[in-house]
Amino acid sequence: MSNLNTLDFIALEVFRRNYLKWVQDVKLHLTAKNLRLAIEEETDNPVSEAKKANAMIFIRRHIHDALQTEYLAEEDPRALWFTLADRFDHQKDIFLLEARHDWQHLRFQDFKFVHEYNY
Repeated sequence: MSNLNTLDFIALEVFRRNYLKWVQDVKLHLTAKNLRLAIEEETDNPVSEAKKANAMIFIRRHIHDALQTEYLAEEDPRALWFTLADRFDHQKDIFLLEARHDWQHLRFQDFKFVHEYNY
């Protein structure tokens, strides 16, 4: 019974702080369990209902309780996956811009900027 309360990794938070890491963890675990096709784009090979149910259980176990309640009516793991992506996926754009800005303004020893250091 204690097995039910332990998570494989940290659940997705409501405030989006861990979405990028959560996505990678879910993809890896679903791949290991041979369930990744349940969240991928539709292919010629349909996914069985049992695999969809297992993927849905896995995803729901690893999201915050408030998100579980909000998406309670969602029954398809692929639809839930894309709904969560629409809600949280903009973080890539935000972090990428910040990282690029920081990298361009990083100083090395006697050089003001990275591009000067590279030359």
